[in-house]
Amino acid sequence: MSYELPSPAKPLNIGTRGSPLALAQAYETRERLSKAFDLPHEAFEIVVIKTTGDKIIDRPLKEIGGKGLFTREIEDDMLSGAIDIAVHSMKDMPTVQPDGLLLDTYLPREDVRDAFISPRSSGLADLAAGTVVGTSSLRRKAQLMLRRPDLEVVEFRGNLQTRLKKLEDGVAEATFLAMAGLNRLKMDEVPKSAIEVEDMLPAVAQGAIGIERRANDARAADMLAAIHDGPTGVRLAAERSFLAALDGSCETPIAGLAELDGGSMRLRGEVLRPDGSDAISDDITCAVEDGAEAGKAMAAKLLAQAGPGFFEWRS
Repeated sequence: MSYELPSPAKPLNIGTRGSPLALAQAYETRERLSKAFDLPHEAFEIVVIKTTGDKIIDRPLKEIGGKGLFTREIEDDMLSGAIDIAVHSMKDMPTVQPDGLLLDTYLPREDVRDAFISPRSSGLADLAAGTVVGTSSLRRKAQLMLRRPDLEVVEFRGNLQTRLKKLEDGVAEATFLAMAGLNRLKMDEVPKSAIEVEDMLPAVAQGAIGIERRANDARAADMLAAIHDGPTGVRLAAERSFLAALDGSCETPIAGLAELDGGSMRLRGEVLRPDGSDAISDDITCAVEDGAEAGKAMAAKLLAQAGPGFFEWRS
């Protein structure tokens, strides 16, 4: 080993957003690294970084810059050397990283499904026409309006706890969260029902944690390789290839999911009009090693079917 392992005197700095879920993901990363290298927790320093997306919660993401709002400050700190690695929710990540940074480590994926959350209703079918549902996700909004155009959808920004508080305060009757986040925070008390992927295809990379590093940091590369989950990696390669080929952003309702079965991969993708008036989907099976190419091909097929102007409507 040509480098010195972290120690309490010289810890490895792990950058993260400050929400309870982001911190839980950083703690999981620390725990896995600690076990892999038989190091005390004190050999890792959790560094909380407030991003623009965390500071501005009163406007839709598409109005203030999209997905990069949750990563820019963290990546700047990594490039400057203030932190060594960064832990991200992969569904928040742009498909292209800044020069000098790599995102090639993934922890085992959690439940990919969306959760329907309501203190008084058990599912979408129970909601009366005109019921107010809150979500900040353009994908969830479009999928909801496709299925239930009789509902009213309102903007619902903020972290998981903030959105639950808005629900409690009566801002909306129901909302959606990721099952993965609820599971990681052990929030069994939240009134929820999981929505099967056949009914609501999740966001690309939902349920996955990614760890970013500097491209020239050999120590970080070797240490992260020890905790990388290969199956999650190949699934995300296909999903993010699909997203990248669609030029996916927070302004485009896109869903995608890759699942493994032995040496085969099933890849499903969906693009929607932002008002939920139409959706186009595809479902293919390919060899696992062909997943990234399959993602590109699926995106090209859906774009061709969508035609010009498919995404132009804006709420």
